[in-house]
Amino acid sequence: MTGEPAREVDLNPDVADERVLHQRLAEWPITGIGLHPGGSNYVFVVRLTDPAKYELDSDAEVDEDASIYGIYKPRSGERPLRDFPGGTLHMRERAAYLVSKELGWPRIPPTVTRGGPHGEGSVQLFIDAAESDGVSENFFSLREERLDDFRDIAMFDALVHNADRKGGSCIVSEDGNIWAIDHGLTFNQIARRRTVMFEFNGTRYPDELLGDVAVLADSLESGGELQGDLLELLEQPELEELVTRAREMIEFGHYPVLDPDANVPWPMV
Repeated sequence: MTGEPAREVDLNPDVADERVLHQRLAEWPITGIGLHPGGSNYVFVVRLTDPAKYELDSDAEVDEDASIYGIYKPRSGERPLRDFPGGTLHMRERAAYLVSKELGWPRIPPTVTRGGPHGEGSVQLFIDAAESDGVSENFFSLREERLDDFRDIAMFDALVHNADRKGGSCIVSEDGNIWAIDHGLTFNQIARRRTVMFEFNGTRYPDELLGDVAVLADSLESGGELQGDLLELLEQPELEELVTRAREMIEFGHYPVLDPDANVPWPMV
């Protein structure tokens, strides 16, 4: 697939059902792959095709109308880090997605873990970013006009202890929705929290979002499906710390005050 442009899936009514998307990302064969430039870890754009319309041993042309695209981050391509256990970043991508689904925010593209050409990894639905003057929109290009639209992402980062919120890890799709991506560096309390969203320092959390956080904490403390799913992806202490952060957010009621010299990611975009 090298050299082919990534194409955003056409969200027609049956594909827009997130359960259907989840099944396709997890089970459809990968029929094309190309290296995505610019990442510190190996990241690939992959094409996944309906197996009913594609045979792996066939030389027939792939049916683009029966395909979707994803971002594949294999475990084997994860760069060793001092503050994260090796081989866990793809699972943290999936865990962040599951927490966002329970909360109802922020928008994170459907994300699964599965096998691929380079082994086990995460596969996330590809979102085609809107452009302005040939440059993809991101937090820095939008914060003057749409700062409040990033409040849920900044709050989510405090909850999952995100160590890598760059400006470019917020993208805008053609319909104007803001999506949060790149959550491999999350949930580990040992890591330093890093973000570019210092505008929210010390301001109050939205009350309605705090209500969602309370529901999440109650759900995790009472056990159930979400707790079980997260324990397959995270360590028990990391899950306990997630609940602790949730309770502290409710108690204190405001975004943390972070240092723009110490708590900034690199690069920033």
